[in-house]
Amino acid sequence: MKKYVQLLIGIAVSAFFIYLALPGLHLPTVLEALRTAEYWWLIPGITVYIIGLWFRTWRWQITLNPLKHVALVTLFPMVCIGYFGNNVLPFRAGEFLRSYILKRKEGVDISSSLATVIVERVVDGLVMIMFVFLALPVAPLPPAYRNAVIGMTVSFLAATAVFIFMASRPHLVEQFYMIVSKALLPERIRPRIDGFYLKFMLGLRALASPSDVIMIFFISILIWLTETVKYWFVMHAFDFSVSFIVLMLMNGLVNLATTLPAAPGYIGTFDTPGIATLSSFGVDPSVAAGYTFTLHAALWIPVTLLGAYYFWREHLRLSDVEVARRQAEQAADVRLEADAMRLTSSELDALAAASTPKGKE
Repeated sequence: MKKYVQLLIGIAVSAFFIYLALPGLHLPTVLEALRTAEYWWLIPGITVYIIGLWFRTWRWQITLNPLKHVALVTLFPMVCIGYFGNNVLPFRAGEFLRSYILKRKEGVDISSSLATVIVERVVDGLVMIMFVFLALPVAPLPPAYRNAVIGMTVSFLAATAVFIFMASRPHLVEQFYMIVSKALLPERIRPRIDGFYLKFMLGLRALASPSDVIMIFFISILIWLTETVKYWFVMHAFDFSVSFIVLMLMNGLVNLATTLPAAPGYIGTFDTPGIATLSSFGVDPSVAAGYTFTLHAALWIPVTLLGAYYFWREHLRLSDVEVARRQAEQAADVRLEADAMRLTSSELDALAAASTPKGKE
């Protein structure tokens, strides 16, 4: 029932965003913009986007390194499968899928790899906010999004600070966790939560290294700059022009909006902010809609097809999605003695090494 409620909420959010966009659109103009677009511009745009996928794979490799070094060519199909899952299935199932496949192929615990995925999402949010604020002197923020951006800025900065603190001060976090868990958690579920806590902390280990943090942010900037370059290429297929900095602002706003619950493929939450941003800089809303719909399709279709191919090549089935989700929920169900919680940094390293199957180093 909870899953159905989440799905209905996502569909309702998408429907609401579409409803916001429709009144300003003139359908014949939208269709004319789509009919006259020079679609060959999508070729360099999609090429740049694929390069961005390799950057994403490189970043995931860095966040996984404290757990296990995995080759880029091994991780790339998992990243594509993750996008396939997010684009066609509800509940962002792709995040569970790629962690599930990583465990199946490389033996990395699901709870730990999911922690690295959360780190990626938080860093992406920070880079999107950086894009927005860098654009503000040249491209003022549309008033409708000002309060939302401020709220997301506070949230992502707070999450980043918490994760870095947790990774760099594990002993303090452990002490706090022990006090809270003893006071609030029933004894029968303590072992499961203790197991999840340990594995989640392992997944944050990349944030304990300043050099890794710098690299993660640097690669994230490359990822989103390449995606903005794709926005720029696709723009040339349509009869309008805005500056690259405006496209950075659009990229930041639409991707912040896609953090909201929505129907699979971010329907509505991607399109409406994109149309509104371009319209605020003098682009005809109907032309902006034609461009945004095409851009959305150019972002969605290639990686979804690529992910579907790798999904088929790994002999996966849709039933594996629920298996992945169930394993993620059960991954923390490990019975530990109370004194096993008092781990030093070296012992955490030993636990990470122990979680790697023999012969997989």
